[in-house]
Amino acid sequence: MVRLSEELSFRGLIHQVSDPEILAALDSKSLTAYIGFDPSSDSLHVGSLLQLCNLRRLQIAGHRPIALAGAGTGLIGDPGGKSEERPLLSAEELAANLEGVRPQMERFLDFSKSSRGNQAMLLNNADWLCNLELVEFLRDVGKHFTVSQMIAKESVKSRLERAEQGITYTEFSYMLLQAYDFLHLYDNFDCRLQLGGSDQWGNITMGVELIRKVRQGVAFGVTSPLVLKPDGTKFGKTESGAVYLDPRRTSPYAFYQYFVRVEDSVVGQYLRYFTFFGKETILSLDKATHERPKERQAQRELAKAVCVLVHGEAETARVEAAAAALYSEDLVGLDEATLLMVLDDAPSSKHARAALDDGLDVIDVLVSSGLVRSKSAARSALAQGGVYVNNRRVHSDDTLITRNELIADRYVVLRRGQRDVHLLSFS
Repeated sequence: MVRLSEELSFRGLIHQVSDPEILAALDSKSLTAYIGFDPSSDSLHVGSLLQLCNLRRLQIAGHRPIALAGAGTGLIGDPGGKSEERPLLSAEELAANLEGVRPQMERFLDFSKSSRGNQAMLLNNADWLCNLELVEFLRDVGKHFTVSQMIAKESVKSRLERAEQGITYTEFSYMLLQAYDFLHLYDNFDCRLQLGGSDQWGNITMGVELIRKVRQGVAFGVTSPLVLKPDGTKFGKTESGAVYLDPRRTSPYAFYQYFVRVEDSVVGQYLRYFTFFGKETILSLDKATHERPKERQAQRELAKAVCVLVHGEAETARVEAAAAALYSEDLVGLDEATLLMVLDDAPSSKHARAALDDGLDVIDVLVSSGLVRSKSAARSALAQGGVYVNNRRVHSDDTLITRNELIADRYVVLRRGQRDVHLLSFS
């Protein structure tokens, strides 16, 4: 059986460790470990997916995972990774967001009592942080850290270097609260390990230090690399192109297609981060990407595996069927919801149903939809075999679109070439 430390290393999931001894402990002991999640949105995103997978790997290996929702620290806002202060959310907004992310976490972790001693826990740090007395907190926690220590942390230092922005005292106190989280979990749940992204390193080591100073105890910190897009930017809720785990924010089809379309430069990394494939399978897919990149086998396997993790097998099968139908005549058999999911990004136009009584001239529709610029261009596209109605190629310039073409009794899909699609809606 592969040791957990070896698996994490192969997958590139170990970026920093507070003490190398933790790697041996992961292989020989049963530990309680936690990762904090920011509930500033009602959905987690792909950047959070890496840490969910890390907790799942720990639980599979016999460790007890704690998913800590930061509704308490969320009232303050983590300055890490941001060039300006985050907008502060109310307690009610944070509570609602927590309810949104709870079912997403439950897809990855076993919270049932039948999990034989390593039952996952979902905790909310508002339960203890919001009851702290300020003077007591400053005496018991603040006195153990110097201002120079705190300023040296990258999350603070990077903000202080921007004189026009700086950092508020509210944000400056964030790392003390996160350190207290670790101490609270150490005292109440024997939690000895905190994991997180590399941008959390300063906060994590503060907690390790606090436990050492206050309890003379041994605790550890491990970080993973941040998940980056091919252009080097990180995923996030406020970054452009965010990919959410909630199907209401990012449809399962769009989620699946994101991973199908990832570039060769990152697909191997994503296979390691987001799937539970064995080493041999991943190396085989790496080889396929190198030798037969046009087949995109690694991307398809990645998309399926991640979609099953996040949305389940039934929804993934539906998405795969829809993806296969997008360029085949099976398109006519899709139900309305699936059709709209597949064509969510396609331009569309509304038309009167009565216009189908005598049939719509395909040349006129090609021009009015914007798929071609002129009637002559439409005739040329038809002659070249590049025009499709519901994925059925049409050649004649006197073709009429009638009620017989309606999908789900309402829609017609007009396509020019492989990528230019327009959805006609009739009512």
